[in-house]
Amino acid sequence: MEVLTRKGSLGFLEEEQDLVAYFPGTFDIKTLVRELDVLKTVLKIGGIDEELRFSSTLVPDQDWNESWKKGFTPLDVGKSFTILPPWEEQRSGRINLIIDPGMAFGTGHHETTRSCLVMMEKYEGRTAKDSFLDLGTGTGLLAIAAAKLGYRRIVAVDTDPLATEASRMNIGLNGVTNIEVRDGSMDAVPEKYDCIAANIISGVLIMLADQIAEHLNESGLAILSGILAEQAEEVVTAVEQAGLKLKETYPDDKWVSLVFMK
Repeated sequence: MEVLTRKGSLGFLEEEQDLVAYFPGTFDIKTLVRELDVLKTVLKIGGIDEELRFSSTLVPDQDWNESWKKGFTPLDVGKSFTILPPWEEQRSGRINLIIDPGMAFGTGHHETTRSCLVMMEKYEGRTAKDSFLDLGTGTGLLAIAAAKLGYRRIVAVDTDPLATEASRMNIGLNGVTNIEVRDGSMDAVPEKYDCIAANIISGVLIMLADQIAEHLNESGLAILSGILAEQAEEVVTAVEQAGLKLKETYPDDKWVSLVFMK
């Protein structure tokens, strides 16, 4: 996934033993296929027996839109959250998170996103609620959840312009007014925060560990996700070296979310 993300993938869908990666229609898929062929050869030389198989299909925009709409059904997460699309009726007595992903990654159904929401709900009373950072916001889901949990000042950042566009749209759908969306990464957030949530790949979390620790208030909380179980130890090492303490490890299938405190 990390390799495909670096190559420009817009998002992923996991299906049984397969991984579906989406790329822009203008993407040079032939070059990527050649590079994957080289990777397959390297794996074979390295003694890895599992065969790497891949194929590509051009999906028209209208087919993409209809496919995710058909599969996007309301989902209850944790004790109080419900994630639902704008065409579904809101649930009484729940914290409704209305998400229309458009072409950005994230309906909230992925294990890593659900784990972030569960941890946000669990730890919401253990830190101040003055400020919240959603790092790699995607569709803005975690920022919107933070607003509905009562955080007063929220910043959502992403390096993908499709994500920031989707975030602004979803913020409007949810009627929250205290979220500022910015283009970029940690370079776009000079302030410190009471809580930082980052649902991004392990390599980026390791790279940003020092900056995440630096931008966390005293007694602040960092919820890090998007981590494969076998990569968790590397992330823990990097973040602890940056000065944060591991509070909880939360596994969900092959993924792990980590909670750190300052």
